Amino acid sequence: MAASSTLLRLISIFFILIPQVVLSVAPEKCSSESGDCINKSKALPLKIIAIAAILVTSMVGVCLPLVTRSVPALSPDRNVFVIVKCFAAGIILATGFMHVLPDSFDMLTSGCLPEKPWHVFPFTGFVAMLSAIGTLMVDSMATSVYSRKNGTGGVVLPESTEVAQSAVEGDRDGGARGGGGASGGHFHGHHHGAQLLRYRVVAMVLELGIIVHSVVIGLSMGASNNTCTIKPLVAALCFHQMFEGMGLGGCILQAEYKLLKKAVMAFFFSVTTPFGVVLGIALSNTYKENSPTALITVGILNASSAGLLIYMALVDLLSSDFMGPKLQGTIKLQIKSYAAVLLGAGGMSLLAVWA
Repeated sequence: MAASSTLLRLISIFFILIPQVVLSVAPEKCSSESGDCINKSKALPLKIIAIAAILVTSMVGVCLPLVTRSVPALSPDRNVFVIVKCFAAGIILATGFMHVLPDSFDMLTSGCLPEKPWHVFPFTGFVAMLSAIGTLMVDSMATSVYSRKNGTGGVVLPESTEVAQSAVEGDRDGGARGGGGASGGHFHGHHHGAQLLRYRVVAMVLELGIIVHSVVIGLSMGASNNTCTIKPLVAALCFHQMFEGMGLGGCILQAEYKLLKKAVMAFFFSVTTPFGVVLGIALSNTYKENSPTALITVGILNASSAGLLIYMALVDLLSSDFMGPKLQGTIKLQIKSYAAVLLGAGGMSLLAVWA
């Protein structure tokens, strides 16, 4: 699919550019770490452990939803799957609000940046807002383009509309003896194709946002020699990547990709944070996380990622489920799903203490 190759090109460009834009020399007062916890020789083994641990937990997290088809209770048409998906969406929402956005605020308001313009204008909020609007544009246009390209039309009907129109089709077909089967089947086939393309756009856009964030946090860990912060950060990032992977894996599952595309998307998610750590280790002698160039670059990337993740969690994941017929049809399932959202968001928010 053309969309998959486009995603791969964007990821490749990002990996090529990130080492170039973060290399800089900072003023002495903002560039050097000091204290009893700074030990490069002791930090390196911790980083190597982090690479292996994060890689394994990332793979487990993103692959776990992909094997649920072999577990009947966790198939996409069951209530349990909806609850798990809401839990994962809460994690992604908290990642944007509680991890990525605060980091961007800290970086773009750092004392190492000049007063003007960085301390007189809220660039983090501005960039996050533009990112959310840009994500909406990409989301909408990509869905329209790929829908037309695949012959499903330019409009993807909400699930509630499907129920209403299905009823209308049924009434019409009831009066025309035996004529309803083909018409109803055509409608449902048309809707399923359009909805499937929608799921695929959501999965690709969400993966891109998560990859940007994952490389950045890996880079920061790899470049740091502070053993006091690396130790708790490893555990926190393992949980972070596992749960975030579950959210992405659920979207990949709904997209119904072929095995190869599933494997490629799972692979890129799994290796991005370890890649960031390796990149940080390689650049540790030249990368200064408090340099103006690094603060501005990483801060803007974080703000962009935050806007994308917040939009995707609220609009494409939570809103589409809670306003759909499955949850609208039962208050009990809604309550369970809200509890799952709060549990996921609360757990990821708690991790902000360490990461």
